[in-house]
Amino acid sequence: MTANELRRIYVKFFEERGHKEIASASLLPENDPTVLFTTAGMHPLVPYLLGESHPQGRRLVDIQKCVRTGDIDEVGDDTHLTFFEMMGNWSLGDYFKEESISMSFDFLTNNLNIPVERLAVTVFEGDLLVPRDTESETIWKSKGLKQSQIYSYGREDNWWGPVGLTGPCGPDTEIFYDMGKPKCSDNCGPSCKCGKYVEIWNNVFMQFNKEADGSFTELQQKNVDTGMGLERVLTVFNGKTNVYDTELFIPVMIRLNSIIEELDAEMSIRDKRIICEHIRAASFILGDPRKICPSNTEQGYILRRLIRRMIRIFKKSGIKQNYLCDLAEVIIHQYANIYSELAENKEFIIEQIQKECDLFAKTLDLGLKKADQYLKNIGMNTALSGESAFRLYDTYGFPIEFTCELAEERGCSVDVESFREKYAEHQDKSRKGAKDKFKGGLADHSIQTARLHTATHLLNSALRKVLGDEVSQRGSNITPERLRFDFSFHRKVTPDELEDVERIVNEAIEKNIEVSVKEMKLEDAYCLGAIGVFAGRYGENVKVYSIPGYSDEICGGPHAGNTGELGSFKIIKEEASSAGVRRIKAVIALLDINCGNSI
Repeated sequence: MTANELRRIYVKFFEERGHKEIASASLLPENDPTVLFTTAGMHPLVPYLLGESHPQGRRLVDIQKCVRTGDIDEVGDDTHLTFFEMMGNWSLGDYFKEESISMSFDFLTNNLNIPVERLAVTVFEGDLLVPRDTESETIWKSKGLKQSQIYSYGREDNWWGPVGLTGPCGPDTEIFYDMGKPKCSDNCGPSCKCGKYVEIWNNVFMQFNKEADGSFTELQQKNVDTGMGLERVLTVFNGKTNVYDTELFIPVMIRLNSIIEELDAEMSIRDKRIICEHIRAASFILGDPRKICPSNTEQGYILRRLIRRMIRIFKKSGIKQNYLCDLAEVIIHQYANIYSELAENKEFIIEQIQKECDLFAKTLDLGLKKADQYLKNIGMNTALSGESAFRLYDTYGFPIEFTCELAEERGCSVDVESFREKYAEHQDKSRKGAKDKFKGGLADHSIQTARLHTATHLLNSALRKVLGDEVSQRGSNITPERLRFDFSFHRKVTPDELEDVERIVNEAIEKNIEVSVKEMKLEDAYCLGAIGVFAGRYGENVKVYSIPGYSDEICGGPHAGNTGELGSFKIIKEEASSAGVRRIKAVIALLDINCGNSI
């Protein structure tokens, strides 16, 4: 089965069961400060999981582009990826466990012809606060799974949420494929990392709300959120042992091997896999409509880390030329028919990769000079400290193998054990940060953030009035304290222009205009003059939030009910975000509706 066939039969299967297909959203989640990237299909659906009505209905299906970097150091093994496609189906207060599990089982066994005996599933074992998920267990048994194929685990493995201290949460049931390897021990099961079991699907049941006192109450709207990794399923179905032997990676691997052979270089299998995986991830991040560039912060930092890691591997293999652009072209050509934004942004993708390669080449030169200083100071037949070796790695991107080679050339050695201790400390800190930043979930949709969301609509409209239609939204990020809005513009916005923008927004606030929402056909929305970030990527039906006289935008919500709720609007900073993109940070002075005072 090809990837296109898998995508097609998956969507068709759920469409035949009343689901409406929705387009893949941006890799950069809008107005969600809890994550840097879209790490799951549920991110674009947050407002609807919280109760807003979706214009396409209560049953949805899609294939969502995702990026996860918490396991970046595991990339190169058989299954871990930073970029992947997640096939997902949702019930927004419609069906629940029985239908969800039944459809998953039906698709796997009847459409993909996976033998029942090769499946293993996990369910929530229960604790003092929430009982065991016996319902899911009973359903799986009714499908023909033996007790020996059903495993129960605690919250670490089979519980989702809440993201904060309170909010929606619930048990999940995960589906694994038995790779046929022998068990590594008597306790070997799906939670084991030996490789016998590979997770292919996860059905999350948003069943409870965690209250402030730590108790759990049943949600009025129970949702189902499922996710199945396209790459892993393709691997399993085609009888492969790793994702790199599938058609998704074969074209770029062939090109990489030809480069290595042409230059008579050597590269390990793991390093080849890392390059093929990272160039795909970098191409998709750069190809996103919001056009993120390599930088030292947030999404740009992750992008820079991916590109520089590839450059280091090439350098370690003795390849000095930049072949990343060649590899990116393979990815663009391969995926252009599925994700048109890659073809549309091809020039930008290649340009940014070339710029980062040129910039890092200068950094490498500085690093070589620093390495020379370190090695001269320690003298012959002595060891470079692990701290110095780690500084070369952390500051200049030198892999330990590269530093060891430099030391050997000068008759020195490196305290590799001490380096690995420093590196382990660094990894531990990174994982803790990733756990917090990439945990994913329902963003804060409080009254404050809803009002700030409305403020971004007014800001977008005001910018277009003051600066012209050249302005288009490139991204936004909202926390309870402030909004951040990125937009395309070729120069710094002047103080006078910013003052005009502020005045227009505050004028709309003072008029106490009702914010209305209507569901309509996409073509009707465009006829109305509504703007949207992702032209061509919306479904047949959309929601349009209107502030008469100021703004009409295709959006999922949520929003304030009236502009007067915003109190007042103040721009606190305007700066460059990347080439051709400006960034505004702003705040609103909220009002206490009951007493009319600012809070």
